[in-house]
Amino acid sequence: MAEIVMTEQNEHKARMERLKASVDRRIAEAQQEKGLLIVYTGAGKGKTTAALGMALRCIGHGWKVAVMQFIKGAIDTAEERALKSFGDQVVFLRMGEGYTWETQDRERDIRFAQQAWGKACEFLRDSSYAMVILDEFNIALQHGYVRLEEVLPALRNRPPMQHVVITGRGGPAELLEEADLVSEMKQVKHPFRKGIKAQAGVEF
Repeated sequence: MAEIVMTEQNEHKARMERLKASVDRRIAEAQQEKGLLIVYTGAGKGKTTAALGMALRCIGHGWKVAVMQFIKGAIDTAEERALKSFGDQVVFLRMGEGYTWETQDRERDIRFAQQAWGKACEFLRDSSYAMVILDEFNIALQHGYVRLEEVLPALRNRPPMQHVVITGRGGPAELLEEADLVSEMKQVKHPFRKGIKAQAGVEF
């Protein structure tokens, strides 16, 4: 038995040594620094939550963050109140009027999305913002409220070290190809499907 345990320990140590060597090699090779384009998409919950978690990281470094919400404009959220408590370090703008199935007015949705995109472009030209979050922007792109042909050049021409985070289901293929990091949230279970309403501290 002791010999078996020793063999397992030796095998484990050898695997971890190989893993460490591989990780160390990749770290040594990763020397480039640049502003990242990050996309959180998919039908699962957690896209905005992930983006705002990254905002907190930037705030922790003392950097400025701009958050633009394209669709959820009618919803007052605890995360907005929390982030605004950091004062001039955070700009948090709710630029929509709510979900498209609530507004039911395409022309109005387009107008608000265009106004939001115009404001977003101001942040994308401002190097004082370390991160710009375009929340639910994929929805605006999916519905044609904002044209991707306008968006990609603005993203490419932003300040070199500025990070951009875009959320929303249905991220277009061209945007995903342009991005440096793409994470897709997959819905496995959701309490709403069981008739459980949105909970404070979880959904808002």
